[in-house]
Amino acid sequence: MAGVRAAQKEKTRRALIQAAMNQLSAEHGYASLSLREVAREAGIAPTSFYRHFQNMEELGLTLVDEGGLTLRQLLRQSRQQIAKGGSIIRASVTTFMEFVTNNTAIFRLLLQEKSGNSREFRLAVTREVEHFTAELVDYLVDEQQFERELAELQADAIVRIVFSAGADALDADAKERQRLTEQTIAQLRVVARGAEATRQAAKTKELVEP
Repeated sequence: MAGVRAAQKEKTRRALIQAAMNQLSAEHGYASLSLREVAREAGIAPTSFYRHFQNMEELGLTLVDEGGLTLRQLLRQSRQQIAKGGSIIRASVTTFMEFVTNNTAIFRLLLQEKSGNSREFRLAVTREVEHFTAELVDYLVDEQQFERELAELQADAIVRIVFSAGADALDADAKERQRLTEQTIAQLRVVARGAEATRQAAKTKELVEP
């Protein structure tokens, strides 16, 4: 019986999360969402909302956390698939753009709240971006043998470029999104070449200096 209640509670919790996502749009940011409207779409009484979240801010923070986690998992999977062959840059950018296309509400929330009024939201989004960057740094260090300082510079540039491209892709049609994808791939290849040239220059300097 306890298991059935727990399952039902989780189902309702997921319904609230989905209801909030459904109401997000370019015109309606998270701050404009109504607890009453979210509860109604989830099929519960407004008072029942508090059995699942303390307030709307906690629900929003959950959306941020889950969105960031989903994106990191997808990108991990794309990197693992590269072991079978292919371009890590193309696979990662394509995966990122698919995430933006399939999770427009969540990505829009990340962008809006990064500079929003709520300090808790800003910190949560910053934390997700830092997680995203840190995983990329680890990949560059562990798999491509970059020194950590250079890996951090490269990862920071990559994250800034892809998030900017994602923002441009939010309201773009399929043709424009494809153009943005190819442009982003080209930009990241320039960053990668620059990082490799910097690494080789550092090695050359080490060889010639006494």
